[in-house]
Amino acid sequence: MKHAFVAGLGYSLGTLACTLKESEAAGRLNSTAVDLGEAGFHTHHVCPPGVTSYDLAREAVGNGAGQAGGEAPVDAIVYSTCLPHNGSVGDLAAWEASKDVKHLMDFPASRLQADLDIGDPVVFGLSQQGCTGMLGAVRLAGALLAGEPDWERVLCVSADRFPPGARYEQSYSVISDGAAACVVSSRPGAGALRLVAAHQITNGGLHAASDDATVGTFFSYVPRLVRQTAQRAGLSVGDFDWVVPQNTNQNAWLLLSRLLGIDHGRVWQSTLADVGHAISADNIINLKALLATGRVEPGQRILLVMAGHGLNWQAVVLEATEYIR
Repeated sequence: MKHAFVAGLGYSLGTLACTLKESEAAGRLNSTAVDLGEAGFHTHHVCPPGVTSYDLAREAVGNGAGQAGGEAPVDAIVYSTCLPHNGSVGDLAAWEASKDVKHLMDFPASRLQADLDIGDPVVFGLSQQGCTGMLGAVRLAGALLAGEPDWERVLCVSADRFPPGARYEQSYSVISDGAAACVVSSRPGAGALRLVAAHQITNGGLHAASDDATVGTFFSYVPRLVRQTAQRAGLSVGDFDWVVPQNTNQNAWLLLSRLLGIDHGRVWQSTLADVGHAISADNIINLKALLATGRVEPGQRILLVMAGHGLNWQAVVLEATEYIR
C-alpha cells in the first residue's frame, strides 16, 4: 500500500484583527464580548473590502504548501470551501447584467491551477463538508494517491471568508476569515507526517440544527468519532500523543478529555485566543503551532478533530516521522 505524508503547512487570515469588544460594538456577534471572552476568545480576523477567499487561498499556499512547488509537479488540487459563495470567484455584477451563468462558474481551484507554477494538476472541489472540509481534502488526497499509481503530490486548500455584514459567530464560537494549505505526498520529506487513518461521520438529519442543538451533538458525536478513528487506525484512544482540535469554547475539550480519558495537557489549542475559529483552517493552524514548539517526537501520533455544519464530524491520524526534525 502506498504511504501518504502531510507537509508544507501554511495558512492566512483576514488582515483586520478585531477584539471582541470591537466586534460587539460593530454588531458582528450574537453573544456578548464578556461571554465569548470567558470561552477563551479574544481576537478574530476579518477581511477588508475587496479581499476574497481566493486571495486568502493564494496567500496560504505561498506561506507553506506553495513553497514546495519547485520540488515536483502537483498532480491534483483538492480545494475545499465551507460557504457556497466561496466556491466561485466570478463577478456577480457581470452575471446580473448578462444572465450568463458562466460568471458563476469561475472556480477558484481552476484559477489556482492557472496561477501557480506547479504543473497541470487536475482539480477537485469540496463544498458540503462544513468546517471539516480541510480534513476531508486530506483524506481524499490520500485516497487519490492510493488509487493513482503515477501520482506523487496533491495540494489541499481550504479557504472561506464571510460576506460583508455577516455575523462572525457560529455555535458560540468567534469566526475568522481564513485559509489553509498543505501537500499530501507519496514521498516523505522535511517536516513530513505520515497519514495513518481518516474517518468521517455525517448525520444529514441535523443539517438545520440550531446552535444549541449543534453544541449538544458535539459532546455525543466527537467521542464516538475519536473512538471509531482510533479503532480504524488500530490504536486505542490512549495511544494518541497529541490532540489538535478546532478552536471552539476552551471548556469543551476540558470535558471531552475527561470523557475520553485523554490528558488535557496533550490537547493543543494554542491559537484559540488570537485566531478564533478560522472555519476549516483550525487544524492546520494549531498543528503548525504545535510543530513549531519542537515538542513533537518521531513516532508520536497526532489526532486532528473537527466538527462542522451538515452535520459532519471528521478526524485524521498523523504519525511524526524521522523527517520531523
